[in-house]
Amino acid sequence: MTRTPKIVLLTLAVSAALVGCGKNETPAKDATASTPAAAEAANYTLDESKLPAYNAFQPSDLDASKDACGAFGDYVNSKWLAANEIPGDRTSWGAFTILDERSVAVQHQLAEQVAQVKNPNRIEKIVGDLWATGMDEAKINAQGIEPLKADLTAIDGLQDKAAIADYLRSSAAKGDNVLFGFGAEADFKNSAVNLAYASQGGLGLPDSTYYTDAKNADKLKAYQAHVAKVLELSGVAAADAAKQAEDVVKFETRLAKASKSRVELSRNVELYYNPVTLADADKLTPNFSWTEFFKSQGVAAPEKFSLAMPAFHEEVSKALGDTDPSVWRAYLRFHTVDSASPYLADAFVQENYEFYGKTLNGQKEQKPRWKRVLGTIENDAGEAFGQLYVKVAFSPEAKAKMEELVKNLAASLKERIQGLSWMSDETKAKAIAKWETFTPKIGYPDKWRDWAGLQTQRDSYLGNVRAASEFNYKFNLSKIGKPVDKTEWGMTPQTVNAYYNPLQNEIVFPAAILQPPFFDPKADDALNYGGIGAVIGHEMTHGYDDQGARFGPTGNMEDWWTAADKKNFEGLTGKLVKQFDQYKVDGQAVNGHLTLGENIADLGGLATAYDALQKASAGKEDAKVDGFTRDQRFFFNWATVWRTKYTPENAKVRLATDPHAPAQFRAMGAPSNLPTFAAAFQCKAGSPMARAGEQQVVIW
Repeated sequence: MTRTPKIVLLTLAVSAALVGCGKNETPAKDATASTPAAAEAANYTLDESKLPAYNAFQPSDLDASKDACGAFGDYVNSKWLAANEIPGDRTSWGAFTILDERSVAVQHQLAEQVAQVKNPNRIEKIVGDLWATGMDEAKINAQGIEPLKADLTAIDGLQDKAAIADYLRSSAAKGDNVLFGFGAEADFKNSAVNLAYASQGGLGLPDSTYYTDAKNADKLKAYQAHVAKVLELSGVAAADAAKQAEDVVKFETRLAKASKSRVELSRNVELYYNPVTLADADKLTPNFSWTEFFKSQGVAAPEKFSLAMPAFHEEVSKALGDTDPSVWRAYLRFHTVDSASPYLADAFVQENYEFYGKTLNGQKEQKPRWKRVLGTIENDAGEAFGQLYVKVAFSPEAKAKMEELVKNLAASLKERIQGLSWMSDETKAKAIAKWETFTPKIGYPDKWRDWAGLQTQRDSYLGNVRAASEFNYKFNLSKIGKPVDKTEWGMTPQTVNAYYNPLQNEIVFPAAILQPPFFDPKADDALNYGGIGAVIGHEMTHGYDDQGARFGPTGNMEDWWTAADKKNFEGLTGKLVKQFDQYKVDGQAVNGHLTLGENIADLGGLATAYDALQKASAGKEDAKVDGFTRDQRFFFNWATVWRTKYTPENAKVRLATDPHAPAQFRAMGAPSNLPTFAAAFQCKAGSPMARAGEQQVVIW
């Protein structure tokens, strides 16, 4: 189990992804032109018979003992959920994860073929070397902790704040920044140019509330035990490791108290934007020179950069001045070993899984090595691998059909905006101006990133991982101060997800999500519009959710609302917060504020997709399929998309940190506000799925 990286860069932090992005660091990509065929030197093949089956909607899924107008998700999904267990190496199971298994299975076949290529091209060598060294368990075990010896020796020598600050700079330059995220992203006020951003970090647990909220005390205690175990594995005596672990947790708790929570960050994107000069930043953090930091990273001194969450950085500076170097050494030693653990000997891998997988998320089994290695390739060279993936797993026909769907959804969204009763003509005109600049990206990039300069070998797994990390980091830094390349993607083609990027006003749909139950070129319109159509509408609506609406047509953060319209909007979204606050998982309430953006997008996206389906079906007979109308099948597939179960532990983590509501409530939350749903299933007034009056929420 490889935990989520601590470094949070802006591309996906401010993008509203459909189901939460597992990857927080987005490498830079250059403008080297290519096509999917360009990377293919060998003749790669795919054995479809070895891939997991799709989880498409079937009429037999419906549970006649449930009431569609009571809990629609249960009506569509309860039989499937009862019949299917979460695999031991997963913490959730459903439509998304099943497609992810299929994507991983495709990658598995490709990786085994790539590693055998005799004269590999650049892409094949990178993927093949990562695969071969990652799968060489005997060599990794024989090396033990040796790959980290130089780092640990350097940490042991840190005796004062100057040495510690210097180490933080030098390790960051290698792409290993423990304390904070740093990288390029579009300037919020001038989105055509990349600005440098520094954000908070430094914590080993998912959120600052894990250190400060009493309900998480058991997880904090388990984390301290984990810290001690990792220190022991690194060579620290047991008694010393226990004391050092206590110091590390106290230190991280201090950082947590100066950090913004996931809830705060998810609902106020402006927290990432705090432009300052180097001189002003240096005054705020006297023990950590930003002037020296930029110099050490090889980045020219900028006129300004964004020192996001300044209180956090101020606290780090204070800690450099008043914290005993021994505590810093313990903290740095732990995080150095912990972050490398997935790529070290079995004892380190197992401990990493025991805490981050099993204790924190309820994962019953360690993922097999081949899956973990593919996860590493995805994280470190995912777009490179994507060039091979799309050649065998994505058809031109699928892309053409998606382009048609996007066009239809866009037309329906425009009509919905024009028909809003609560918005003035002045704000509508600006909303339409933003609509006109939407850029869709489908399947894979038109231009692939050039990986020239990344040197990988067949001698060290961790060595390859670190080489890729440093390479990606430097590519990212190379963009600072330069024009934004709008051809870049923030996800790889093999990712089962989608996202909206407000800074580029773009909607992005990787190839891997364009499969059943989301999308099937051979399926009828009802299923496709209820699946990928609603996803398209969802991503478009993110341009107008509570955070996306803060960005204008060019991607700049600007106030384009009249005061009255903004007040009306906040009143409507407040009702949606209340709706989701009422949903509970094992007695724990969903956080309607944390999940607001996704819930707005679900509501607008589903309504827009329904409108688009009606247009696409105009003049066509509503011939029932398996006894169900077109509208019913539309909503059936919407619910099928959210067919998901979680381990209890993972559900708790998600409730605290995930800006997406639990899947069962996404299946019912949006449709319960649509009169078209009530009409499709003849729901009586007052039933849970037929919200009306003040209980009904209508926004976009």
